[in-house]
Amino acid sequence: MTFTIYAIYVAALSLVAFFVYFADKKKAQKGEWRIPEATLLTLSFLGGGCGGYLAMFLARHKTRKWYFHFVHFIGILWQAALFVFLLFHPDILF
Repeated sequence: MTFTIYAIYVAALSLVAFFVYFADKKKAQKGEWRIPEATLLTLSFLGGGCGGYLAMFLARHKTRKWYFHFVHFIGILWQAALFVFLLFHPDILF
């Protein structure tokens, strides 16, 4: 049960991060007010790493900034570690 809840959480946050990165790219192209980098990085680190990283490359947005790659890597790493942990310990309830 916990694994399923966590999987839904990560999928939902990845979807949100994906669309937020694309929205920021569109705002950048139009010269409009931008979404703060801290917001993008927080979304990615807290569960939206896969969606955010995918959007980075599909939209070609923030790909030159090393700290975006670093935060996505660390975020995806801890998200994957928790997935594996919950997979092998399904009785744990947070």
